[in-house]
Amino acid sequence: MAVSNVFLQYVLDQLSSWGNVHVNRMFGGAALYQEDLAFALIANDIFYLKVDNTNKEKYIVAGSTQLKPFKNNATVLSFYNIPGDVLENSDKFVEWAKESLDIQKKRNRQY
Repeated sequence: MAVSNVFLQYVLDQLSSWGNVHVNRMFGGAALYQEDLAFALIANDIFYLKVDNTNKEKYIVAGSTQLKPFKNNATVLSFYNIPGDVLENSDKFVEWAKESLDIQKKRNRQY
């Protein structure tokens, strides 16, 4: 689940217009936070955003796949990789990231 410094810096640059996104490296990967809520993960230099029933379909239509952090191919159903064209478009990238943060906010209020 390694994350290169070059890829991590690219992601942070793409999200820089959004404000204070911070990173917590763990298990060779990284989690990205906004407002103290994890909205994204990076594993093997692939960026994944939090999804739920409100936005998962657009990821599937775009050809995104679920996070598979382990060698046994088990998936993490609530995180999908972001399409390349979204990653490369800073405005669209921030828009998709905000959706994922909203999911985390909604989930956090439920507990």
